[in-house]
Amino acid sequence: MSINQVGKNIWCIDGDPVKMLTIPFQTRMTVIRLAGDKLWVHSPVQPIPDRIKAINSLGQVTYLIAPNVFHHLSLDQWAAKYPHAKLWGAEGLQYKRKDLKWDGVLKERPEMEWEDEIDQLYFQGSKILKEMVFLHKPSKTLILTDLIQNHDPKNETAIWKMIKKMNGVLAPHGGVPKDLRLTIRDKVKARASLNQILSWDFEKLIISHGLCIEKEAKNYVAGCFSWLKG
Repeated sequence: MSINQVGKNIWCIDGDPVKMLTIPFQTRMTVIRLAGDKLWVHSPVQPIPDRIKAINSLGQVTYLIAPNVFHHLSLDQWAAKYPHAKLWGAEGLQYKRKDLKWDGVLKERPEMEWEDEIDQLYFQGSKILKEMVFLHKPSKTLILTDLIQNHDPKNETAIWKMIKKMNGVLAPHGGVPKDLRLTIRDKVKARASLNQILSWDFEKLIISHGLCIEKEAKNYVAGCFSWLKG
């Protein structure tokens, strides 16, 4: 079990690999400690005992965040372990996961429960993936889920290295998956989302799938979306 402190009051915890449409993905969750020792848990991975112990040592799990319609696989287990935690999900998840009791749907503006420390916006333009992007303001850290991937070659077989390199998501040259780019039909909205992200003050980037960027992350993000210009 790996837990990495990214900055003051923000940590990453690596999860178990998962498969989506037969494609293997490394996974990662982000934990932010808000005022009052309240924990904001983004894209939670499998709640094995070591992870739960590590997270409980940081504070009280208060918010469980599902940032897009694909990152929900472990939410039922987390909701069972932390029945008093509030469950917030991206638009559409309340219909996809009717088995869960949702406390709120994420909107363009941050919720007042975390607005002092976390900013947010939906990345617009794709009908397939509408992802909520977050900024932890105190640590200047941008948090993405599927929009940018940077898969570690050390974790890949030869065939998946080749496929992920072709799809533009193999480290150290990761980026926006080429298949995802094809779904972004409204480039005007996508550019507006990107411009707003780049207007934020951030230096680090956490992503759910692959190696994170520890410095000069704004330049990295701009480079990953260079195809969107024009």
